Amino acid sequence: MDIKRLDPEEARQLLDSQEGYTYLDVRSEEEFAQGHVPGAVNIPVATSNPLGPGLVANPDFNKQVAAQLDKDSKIITACLRGGRSLKAAMMLTAEGYTGIVDMLGGYDAELDAVGNVVVEGWARRGFPTTTEDVGSEETPDQ
Repeated sequence: MDIKRLDPEEARQLLDSQEGYTYLDVRSEEEFAQGHVPGAVNIPVATSNPLGPGLVANPDFNKQVAAQLDKDSKIITACLRGGRSLKAAMMLTAEGYTGIVDMLGGYDAELDAVGNVVVEGWARRGFPTTTEDVGSEETPDQ
């Protein structure tokens, strides 16, 4: 299944277009709290591993998304670097979501195998970010 992927500039244009796109940030709650796109919805596709380091799949991810977003919603999936969000986009598409696009580079940047930046993410491009909760009054940090 092919997922349409776009760079952060294209994602920002969609969010600014008033076409009703939702930025679905699939990073952990801790990562999200450190900074995110204003107005983003945070539903982690993976959570901290209670048995040690790393992350484990969030078994309730699809159910949590379904509780907030309809299957015909226009959704931009994103994470820190681009890997988790692509996985989330594939999972949602398999569940019947039809308006999914995935953002390359994530919030920070997509890296190659030796750590070089391949695609600068949202924050590295200087796009607006916040540390405010979605439900509160938001004042962008930048």
